[in-house]
This record gives sequence, C-alpha cells and structure tokens, in this order.
Amino acid sequence: MNIQDAQQSVDQWIKSHGVRYFNELTNMAQLTEEVGEVARIIARRYGEQSEKESDKTKDLGEELADVLFVLLCLANQTDTNLQEAFDRKLDLKTKRDHDRHHNNPKLRS
Repeated sequence: MNIQDAQQSVDQWIKSHGVRYFNELTNMAQLTEEVGEVARIIARRYGEQSEKESDKTKDLGEELADVLFVLLCLANQTDTNLQEAFDRKLDLKTKRDHDRHHNNPKLRS
C-alpha cells in the first residue's frame, strides 16, 4: 500500500466507522499524545531509563501505527497529498544530503 492508498483507506474508515474527523486542533493534540507514547517506549526500551513492568507489553509498531493514522487524518483534513509531498521531500533530501552524510566523520564507524 502506498501513502495515497493509506490516506484513502483512513478516509473510508472514518466515513464507515467514525461519525466524522475530529477537528484539526484535536487531531494535532492527539498526534502529540501518540508521539509521546512512542517516545516513552523508545526512551525506556532503547534509552537509559528503566522500563516499567507496565510498559514491557507495549507494542512499538502499534504505537507507530497510531501516529501514522492520525497523521493521515490530518493530511486528509488539510487536503494534503502526502504521497506527493513525501516524494518531493525524498528527492530533495537525496540531492541535498547524499554527499553531506558520506562526508560526515561522525557517521563513520
């Protein structure tokens, strides 16, 4: 599934199972909350914080999917074609950053 298909799937889900999209401000707050849940897992599982027993069953993939779902909602609500935007961004980063990263001594093992 590409990003455009994912946007359409989310839109269809909202129309079939939801009443409507939450407004953009609510979805922005929800996105922030979901990113915080991802940050908590990363900080405790891969960082220096100890992982609480209650956090050990958290599924990082599920939390990342929550972030993606809300992000796709926001893209739909703001008439943003995320596929086109992502393709443009990847092209820009490829042109801009290829040599920069290869020449970065901090990235050499």
